[in-house]
Amino acid sequence: MTNYKIPEQLNDFQGKMYRHLCEWKSRNITDQPGSFGGKMYDVILPGSMQTKLPHLYGPVRARFLEHQKKFAFKTHKFAGHMASSQIACANLFLPILESPVIAARILRAVKPDLKSIAVEELDNGFRLEFWDQGVNRLGDHDAQGGTDVDIAIAYRNQEGEVCLWLIEHRLTEQEFQSCGAYRSPANRHRDSCDSNAAAKRGRENCYYHSAKRFNYWNITLANKALFPTEALQKEDSCPFKGTLNQLWRSQLMAAAIESDPTGRYKKVYSSVACHPGNVSLLPAMQAFQNLLGQKDRFFWFTSDQLLDVAEKTEHPAIQTWAKWYRELYFW
Repeated sequence: MTNYKIPEQLNDFQGKMYRHLCEWKSRNITDQPGSFGGKMYDVILPGSMQTKLPHLYGPVRARFLEHQKKFAFKTHKFAGHMASSQIACANLFLPILESPVIAARILRAVKPDLKSIAVEELDNGFRLEFWDQGVNRLGDHDAQGGTDVDIAIAYRNQEGEVCLWLIEHRLTEQEFQSCGAYRSPANRHRDSCDSNAAAKRGRENCYYHSAKRFNYWNITLANKALFPTEALQKEDSCPFKGTLNQLWRSQLMAAAIESDPTGRYKKVYSSVACHPGNVSLLPAMQAFQNLLGQKDRFFWFTSDQLLDVAEKTEHPAIQTWAKWYRELYFW
């Protein structure tokens, strides 16, 4: 086996994935390494190739760039990494969504209430790097960023109601983003976080609320069926200061969009799509779902669940993509 140059601090799944991606890259793109932090790594594309995104599925590359122009989202800093979750997300969903009828059949395997893709919504039914642009219900978006999800899919459920499905994608990441306010040097009251003061004594005890004026706790406390008070107060420290924070914020976006008085989307769900080998994410996802009162509003699924259905379709383009995707991310 080739001794590829990859980071040392990897778990077993990450190590296997990185070595597999290095092999795929060497066989299909180039054997030249890329650099990060002054070191060379085989799992990173060389600088001259990174903007070309050669690890993005060829038949949807133009669609990705067209979509990016329409919504002006950023290509991630580490998109030139073979394990880029942004690129892996596009590789998983864009080929499916090219054919809305086929997409509905495939996605229904993990979302049984999905009847059809609502192609009149978003960009033919989807949007990458989605957030409620122009509304900013969470109040956390500025020039530096804010809460978004990797992809949103608009669909009609079995009753014909237009719904929205927010999906965060994970390939090799071991965890979700933790609380930036808890880590911030400006937060001089971490003891409030450690004592779960926001849930037990009031939202003003959260730095997000009192200093940043974000709407996280306003939305949380306004949706007691989704976030039961007893569940929030059960923990000794804030349940959202650690790796549940990103899942919480995505769920808050879903709740805020669903409760919009315009009633654009009847129901809004939040999910995580991940590789079946990435079991490091399971404890956080299970803990978050346990916290919710409406447990159906959050769930997770694995990429192979979609591939299994796609491979059985009688659609040549979908079958070709499924074979390509499996060869890239599975071994």
